[in-house]
Amino acid sequence: MPGTALTVDQISVLLRPFAELNQKQLADTLIYINLLLKWNSRVNLTAVRSPKEIVRRHFGESFFAARYLLSGHDATTVIDLGSGAGFPGLPIAMFAPQTQVTLIEAQSKKAVFLSEVIRALNLSNARVFSQRAETYPATAQLVTMRAVEKFEASMPFATHLVAQDGKLALMIGSSQFKQAKSLAPEFVWDDPIAVPGGHSRILLVGTKRVKVD
Repeated sequence: MPGTALTVDQISVLLRPFAELNQKQLADTLIYINLLLKWNSRVNLTAVRSPKEIVRRHFGESFFAARYLLSGHDATTVIDLGSGAGFPGLPIAMFAPQTQVTLIEAQSKKAVFLSEVIRALNLSNARVFSQRAETYPATAQLVTMRAVEKFEASMPFATHLVAQDGKLALMIGSSQFKQAKSLAPEFVWDDPIAVPGGHSRILLVGTKRVKVD
């Protein structure tokens, strides 16, 4: 499988509406894209085939979320539920190296791909949990979920993984806004943030209420 035929400079331009990256992050993004294209020929990781669209849709959305959620914040713990091809979890790990990111992905082939990207990029702050979400034994200060299958069924697991006072960040279509809020009434939700790119995508962030005994 040939490479992306994209340069680091082209990737920088494509990502500019979403986030400004340093040279290492841009170079790592290029490595990641090439791995994604190679693996996608035998493992269905994404239906998006155009390298430029992969940059905009997957990396752009993910780095946008990383910038919004983690810029200027201290180190935190993140769980990316149903990580799939690694979005937004791996770009979050690339963007915020002091943040510990756990990628939960039960499909074994996708989990192997995620481990391969982590090795290739030497992401010491990322790891893969290749079992079902309900068996994960801990919580995190931030839980992310993007483009998961069976969104309604996945929401209870996502909310359970959020620590008290922690945040749940959903990357969803604007039409899912009301459904998401209704599925997690224990969260206080911020106003939705429109994601650049013109695909009616939003970043919806909620904070888990502290239980009062």
